[in-house]
Amino acid sequence: MEPLKAVIAEDEQLTRTIIRARLEKLGHTVVAEAGDGAQAIEAARVHKPDVIIMDIKMPVMDGIEAARTILSETPCAILFLSSFNEQELVEQATDTGALAYLMKPFRKEDLAPALEMAVRRFRQIRSQQREIDDLKETLETRKIIERAKGILMDRHHMSEEEAFKRIHFQARNQNKKMREIAQSIITAADLI
Repeated sequence: MEPLKAVIAEDEQLTRTIIRARLEKLGHTVVAEAGDGAQAIEAARVHKPDVIIMDIKMPVMDGIEAARTILSETPCAILFLSSFNEQELVEQATDTGALAYLMKPFRKEDLAPALEMAVRRFRQIRSQQREIDDLKETLETRKIIERAKGILMDRHHMSEEEAFKRIHFQARNQNKKMREIAQSIITAADLI
């Protein structure tokens, strides 16, 4: 695994020190440490890490609440730590978007696989989300072009092929995207 930028959010200084040493030994860089959830949010905003290793139970703001904010503002992989083996906490962490979960105290051998799993899953989810967004954009563009073709066919008695060629030709001549030309046809038709 390539070197990662990590934030450690843990209220116990000794645990932070141990995690930092283990991460650095694995070749990763700890860009910030936080003693509570609010500090973790700020560290994520400033450093934009690849991963945050975060305790669930912390003062000021717990890790689950902090993770919600982080994932909405500056998404990254989150690996939760906890001393508590409660099913409810595991479910809350999963619902929040945690991609891995380690029980404290954990063995040094457990950190690398959990870290790799969290980062790989995060990247996979982000990639899938980009694909979904691209498909939505493509579908929306197609709808706009189809509507514009319909307007041209209706108002100028063109065939579907002629209407498409007209939109394509205008886009090429004006150095614009077909969606932009189609949208301008729709806007003009709405004004008339």
